[in-house]
Amino acid sequence: MRVTNNMILRNSSYNINGTKGIVNNSMNQMTTQKKINKPSDDPVVAIRSLRLSTSLSRVEQYYKKNIPDAESWLDVTETALTNIKSLMTDIRTQCVNGATDTLTQDDRHTILSQLKALQTQIFAEGNADYAGRTVFTGFRTDQDLVFMENEKETAYNINQSFSYEKLEAFRYYTGNVEVPTTRAEVSGNTISDTRETDYQRLVTAYKDVSEIKELSYTYPIADGTQKVICEKQADGTILQKVYKYDANGNKVGNATESGKLFIYENEDEWAAATGMKEVADEDMVFIKSTGQLIMGNTVASDIRTNHATIDMNYDKKGFSKGELKPEYYFNCTDNTNPTHPVEYEKFDAEGNEIGYDINYTVSMNQELTVNLEASDAFNSDILRDVDDLVTAVDRSIRAHEKIDSIKKMMGEAQYSSEEYQKKLKEWLTAAQKEADYADDHMQKLYSREIGKVDEYLGNVNLAITKVGCTVDQLKLTETRMSNQQETIMELQSENDDLDVSEIIINYTAAYNAYQSSLTAAGKLSGMTLLNYI
Repeated sequence: MRVTNNMILRNSSYNINGTKGIVNNSMNQMTTQKKINKPSDDPVVAIRSLRLSTSLSRVEQYYKKNIPDAESWLDVTETALTNIKSLMTDIRTQCVNGATDTLTQDDRHTILSQLKALQTQIFAEGNADYAGRTVFTGFRTDQDLVFMENEKETAYNINQSFSYEKLEAFRYYTGNVEVPTTRAEVSGNTISDTRETDYQRLVTAYKDVSEIKELSYTYPIADGTQKVICEKQADGTILQKVYKYDANGNKVGNATESGKLFIYENEDEWAAATGMKEVADEDMVFIKSTGQLIMGNTVASDIRTNHATIDMNYDKKGFSKGELKPEYYFNCTDNTNPTHPVEYEKFDAEGNEIGYDINYTVSMNQELTVNLEASDAFNSDILRDVDDLVTAVDRSIRAHEKIDSIKKMMGEAQYSSEEYQKKLKEWLTAAQKEADYADDHMQKLYSREIGKVDEYLGNVNLAITKVGCTVDQLKLTETRMSNQQETIMELQSENDDLDVSEIIINYTAAYNAYQSSLTAAGKLSGMTLLNYI
């Protein structure tokens, strides 16, 4: 085969361009320290790089965004619960102080002021938020858990159920002493005799109830259930009607009457209607101002013996600052705007609580529930208990003030006669009886409350433990994501990156080849046919 000069020049040019391309590629690799600059350089490397980049992006989303966000949410929740625990512990301390029988008037005033302060603070932590999102309100993170101010026009219809275990004994007192201020009152006024009655009661989640809409209690019997329903009659009387149902829920026989329900605005109205605060064995009394359902002995025994469930539907208009919003604890309807009522569902038809979990995706195919609903940690019971504690210590303070007032009167000149001194001693005896009742009630109430607060603290501690377990689980996931991130970054570096020394060697070899090709081509370009003649 004859090789011409043109063929040699074309081959030389082709080889020079090839080596120049290799030099250019090596120079780009030296600049970027990457194996390829475009997918066509090496499709296999390119595909692996894309896959690793996608995996790394996902891991960094979990590790740098989702996990830190979840950790912050849990930290806020745990801090709020810890603060609530501290406040409840302070309440317990005041209960221990109030349960002693050696209190002075200054001690009582101290307990009163402390309890009132704690009462306003106890659920302020319930509105704890993370980045503007309330942590205890489920999906409704833009809403507060408690009322931030007094809302007189806000109205709710509330469905509340009670277990028979919620029944508790409570003491009621009639006949408070009214201290006389003049000699005529000392000698002429009738001295009240303080009397005590003791009944079982239930306390609604809120005081100042506007109206009882429905009230019933249900318990199982042989081959069915029995339900006692309070029904209002045409004359305004509210009767307790007993209905029996078979296993299929069908009524069996006719209803019978078992007693009455009496509703009073306050305890004074109750005392005025009955002569003293009494309930007949078959009857029940509801006090709107305090939200107390007081049961006669037979009714209470019936409910306890048969493990009954009590269901109550009531209206309440007007809420105080610091009270919990009903929608986070009960099935209820916000009737503040009657034309546009808002219904809330907390329990399903079977009575099971509906959860509103907020889940964070913290790794591939792994979600964690980061929120804790308020109903899982605390409820309004502690606030209602503090109401009782405040009322009890206030009553004791006022009773001892009456004793001090009467003793002061006995030392005044206008009451120095034997007649007035004898009469004032009668007043003092009556005031002392009232104070003794008040002190005894306070001591027993505060002693019992210690156990109840321990239960509340147990619930809060359980909630803190639950949050802590979630935090621990999140920490393990965070460690795993950190390790996974490092592994993917190492694989990506091995796939994409070149060692600098290797780049330099390859570049030097390519550059030398390029220079050699130029030299050889330069010598060839000077050769002609005359050189061979």
